[in-house]
Amino acid sequence: MTNFADMLSKAKAMQDKMKEAQDKIKKIEVEGMSGGNLVKVVLTGDYELKSINISEKAKKEDLTIINDLIIAAYNNAKENLKKKSAEELSKVTGGLNLPTDFKLPF
Repeated sequence: MTNFADMLSKAKAMQDKMKEAQDKIKKIEVEGMSGGNLVKVVLTGDYELKSINISEKAKKEDLTIINDLIIAAYNNAKENLKKKSAEELSKVTGGLNLPTDFKLPF
């Protein structure tokens, strides 16, 4: 029975580490850019858009182009966040590829 208790103890420790990693990820901020730095956005670890910076040069463009640049910058930030989140999780999981919202059943 000690093996089972040991296994539960390890699972609880992993759960605590995962919670800690998820809390760290929420505090991450990443930047995304598009159009050769015409538009920059900052995204938090829980995918909340924190800021949008549109350069003066970009403001001279057509609204459709500006919208496309904002979307591209957001998508770039989202990819950067996924990479950063995966790095944080791999520190805890020892390289296992678990999703950032992974929850243990305990």
